[in-house]
Formats: sequence, C-alpha cells, structure tokens
Amino acid sequence: MTTKQAGLVETVKSGVVGAVKGTGDVAKATVDTVSSTLSTTLKDAGTVGASATEAVGHVAAGAIQGAAQVGAHMGHAAKGTVIGVLRGTKHVGTEAMDTIGHTAGAVIEHTASVGGKLEHAATGLVEGAIHSAKALGVSAEDAAAAAAHGALKAADKVGSSAVAAVRHALTQTISGVKVVLKAPFDREDANRLRS
Repeated sequence: MTTKQAGLVETVKSGVVGAVKGTGDVAKATVDTVSSTLSTTLKDAGTVGASATEAVGHVAAGAIQGAAQVGAHMGHAAKGTVIGVLRGTKHVGTEAMDTIGHTAGAVIEHTASVGGKLEHAATGLVEGAIHSAKALGVSAEDAAAAAAHGALKAADKVGSSAVAAVRHALTQTISGVKVVLKAPFDREDANRLRS
C-alpha cells in the first residue's frame, strides 16, 4: 500500500472515530465521512475505473477500522459505508450495482480482518443498498442482491465459517426485502465459490 493509500485509510478511520465520538450516530458519521472523503479523492484524481475501485476499497477499510476502534456496531458502519460510497462516487444504474458489490466485498473483508461480526456487516450492507436503490435508479431487490453477492464472494475468500455466517444473515427479510442469492450461493450446500 502506498503512502497516499495508507493516508486515505487513516483519514477515513480518524474521521469516523471523531464523528462517532462527537455524535454517537455511527451510520451518519460513516456516511458523511466516507462520502466527502471519496468525493474529494475522486475529484482530485480526475479519473474513474481502477482508481475509483481502489479508492472505494481504501475508504471501506478506514470506515471499518474506525468503527472497530470505537466499538461501533458493524451493521451501522457497513450501512453507512455503502451509502457513503454511493453518494461519493455518484454512480447510478449498472455502474452503481457494480459499486455496491465491490463495496460489500471490501466491507466484509475488512470486517473479518478486525474480528467484527460478519452477519451484522452483511445485514447493514443490504440495508444500505436498499436505502440507496431508488436514488440509483435500480430496484431494491437488485440492489440487495448485488450487496449480498459481493458480501458472499468476499466471505468465500475468508473461509467456510464466514460464508455460513453471511449466508445465514442474508436469508432473512431485510428492510422489507427478501434477498435473492445468486449462484453459487443460492444453495446451502454451495459452501465454496467455484468460479
């Protein structure tokens, strides 16, 4: 990780820590910090694509590390992260669906690295995707499915117990939406990603 990337992670981490300590509202603190930092980073970079994808990963890392440092609920941090990323990137439609999936994967990966509850993070990711769906021009069901698939792909890299925890959390109705899991995670016996 370059110094600039480490700086981005640290900026978001300290922003989330400070905002949570100041307001106590984990989701709002995360949305505001992630959105403003990502928006500024992408504007300064003047590019999209690979650099935006990298920036999303680093911002998600900082948000989750900050939430973990203050003992915040990972579901609230995950929800705030996905909403903040979508506001910061201003992605809509198909591009937003890809961003939701990538963000979900980064959040699950970093939640696992700090020892956070993956099921809480997975639920929060889906809540954030559903919350943002209308503004993105996508259905709540499609946004939820994109978040679920990104979360499960990342959990698969962590291990079978992570897949089980995330999958279990996602089989519930979340924010009034029944999450539809995509192959290979649509069956309980599909413990490992095959592709």
